[in-house]
Amino acid sequence: MCVLAIYPGSFDPITLGHLDVIERGCRLFDQVVVAVLRNPNKKPLFTVAERLEQIRISTLHLSNIEVDSFDGLTVNYARMRQAKILLRGLRVLSDFELELQMAHTNKTLSDQVETVFLATSTEYGFISSSLVKEIARFGGTVDHLVPSHVALDIYRCYAKIQPVSALIADSPGQDPTVTDRIGETPPDHET
Repeated sequence: MCVLAIYPGSFDPITLGHLDVIERGCRLFDQVVVAVLRNPNKKPLFTVAERLEQIRISTLHLSNIEVDSFDGLTVNYARMRQAKILLRGLRVLSDFELELQMAHTNKTLSDQVETVFLATSTEYGFISSSLVKEIARFGGTVDHLVPSHVALDIYRCYAKIQPVSALIADSPGQDPTVTDRIGETPPDHET
């Protein structure tokens, strides 16, 4: 019997902590589906399609993985996929409180689905997608928190909304008046 585990989340963006849970889940279960939830209540940095692609590239080295997206309740998606396991990562005690509440709630919706918790590896215990976005929004480096191709996507995304001067190091002789935003038409050009 093939044991299928669903690892649901928003993955906006996928972090090295997520990847750690995915890799370890792939060692524990026959098949892991990383399922990106389409949540209409959130304003994501990346579209669902972009997140799916980021995850696919991040997991190319894994043979027993699938990347998918879904709407609605996670237990309904698990039932549709005939999965018996929901895989969840835990970083800190506050994660456990929320995840335990969700696991109990899911159990009331489907007694056929079990939640398995994996403690995040120590070196990734502090990483969250929200933290990554906040660091990048203020011009910090996130290369050590996310896969390299995801870091580039994040930098490109914030380059569209950040002044150039906030994203590049001041270099000698650089014109300090260069504050045009990337992608905007400079004021001396007519459209």
